[in-house]
Amino acid sequence: MNQTKTINLLICALGGEGGGVLTEWLIDIARDCGYAAQSTSIPGVAQRTGATTYYVEVLPIPMKELGGKRPVFSLYPAPGGLDALVSSELLETTRQIGNSMTSNQRTLVITSSNRTLTTQERMQMGDGRTDSLPLLDIVRNQSREHHVFDMGEMARQSGTIVSAVMLGAIAGSGLFPFPRKAYEATIKAGGKATEASLRGFSKAFALIQSQQSQTLLVKDLLSDSEHPAHIAKGPDPDFTHQFPLPVRDLLALGHARLLDYQGPAYAQLYLDRLKKVLAAEQAADPAGAHAHATTREMARWLALWMAFDDIIRVADLKSRASRWQRVKDEVRAREDELLQVYDHFKPGAPEFAALLPQGLARRVMQWDRRRASQGKTPWAMPLKVGTHSVLGMLALRTLASLKRLRPFGSRFSTEQALIEQWLDSVVDVTRRHWQSGHEVALCGRLIKGYGSTNERGKDNLMHVVEHLATPSRFSSDELCARAIAAARESALADDAGTALDQTLLQHGAPARPVKEHPIRWIKRRPGVAKPTA
Repeated sequence: MNQTKTINLLICALGGEGGGVLTEWLIDIARDCGYAAQSTSIPGVAQRTGATTYYVEVLPIPMKELGGKRPVFSLYPAPGGLDALVSSELLETTRQIGNSMTSNQRTLVITSSNRTLTTQERMQMGDGRTDSLPLLDIVRNQSREHHVFDMGEMARQSGTIVSAVMLGAIAGSGLFPFPRKAYEATIKAGGKATEASLRGFSKAFALIQSQQSQTLLVKDLLSDSEHPAHIAKGPDPDFTHQFPLPVRDLLALGHARLLDYQGPAYAQLYLDRLKKVLAAEQAADPAGAHAHATTREMARWLALWMAFDDIIRVADLKSRASRWQRVKDEVRAREDELLQVYDHFKPGAPEFAALLPQGLARRVMQWDRRRASQGKTPWAMPLKVGTHSVLGMLALRTLASLKRLRPFGSRFSTEQALIEQWLDSVVDVTRRHWQSGHEVALCGRLIKGYGSTNERGKDNLMHVVEHLATPSRFSSDELCARAIAAARESALADDAGTALDQTLLQHGAPARPVKEHPIRWIKRRPGVAKPTA
């Protein structure tokens, strides 16, 4: 670096993360160490016009050596003129890279790996999240050196805010000619939550230093032809060896989820179902040209559907020690403080009927439908459970202990029947045409949420399976695959189902049947005038 030029740093932080405090720290450190520095900020609306950015310039020559001269600083960063970019959110990092702020010959990029979802990502009916892998590729390709870690999690573990972690990362990178004690002294001078800030600072400092040491070691090894670098992989669980390598990561996660959800027998059922899909895919694609993508997608969506949420699952998750610790961390409760947590539930007839055998469940649902047909609201039981109390926790743990009885409930048998229908469709269609089978597997995305959202997703999936996942209806297998894909995307784009019905009709399938809904008539209160046009 040319020491006659300034060191230019751009900081990107979301609201409430202390970006302004971080900038003030850096300016105070520079001036306390005898260096000239300047900062400017540009406010932003995070995830729409971007994060608030803070631009810092430091002349790496002590003021006493300038002979009375004063440097002229810039108010704004110049594209490609940054020595470092530090950001607390991955998409914000790539947003600045997209503005040509970084250079792969000059810029050090330090970014958090965590995401704060944008408004557009949250509005999608399906999984609208932006894939992080392409974002990380952008960071890697458009930086001289990069460090990526979860700043938010490190801040939570330290009990501080992200700005302290970002300061530690900047200090650990060696970007500025300031000693570590100067950074720590400035934090201590703040006077508020200094211990927590120092913890976050130290963790980030150590992490960046460690990553830089590892990078230097790898470069040394790669530069020596007599010492090639080898990366050893840990052993996979025994059951994963029955599946191809591209499937194993999701398979292991799904197996662990179902082992926790219902036990070894249920997890084994998951594996047996996936083996059917794998056999069908190997028959359709014996060379593995598609990297077993259908089996991989089924490993994902099958595990999520098999671990459907019911009141037993909700009680289990809300009564775990890890959940209590997470709440304590979120509210930052100290050990000497009392914490009270109330959970609100409103189970209705469907939730209770789900635990009963088919005969009893049918009678409960018929009774609730009769209430609705008479103009009454569906039956529900509002509950307020203090999970901090012995009785509240005992109630949840008692309900969670009913897990062994789950297979005898009506919903369990209903869900398994629907899963088998979808599974059989994937297997049959895959054997005939790989792409069509893959599209049917991707329809597992339709199953999400709970209550009416979950029911609507299952209805849409079954309608697609019954009326589109039949290649014999189409003149070619490619048309069948395109029809299934179009129906799936329409269902995810419109929760009302209008787009899905139009897509179904366009491909020669019937629209979804209209469901009856009771009309509730509300009497006008006496003395209230009728509305006028």
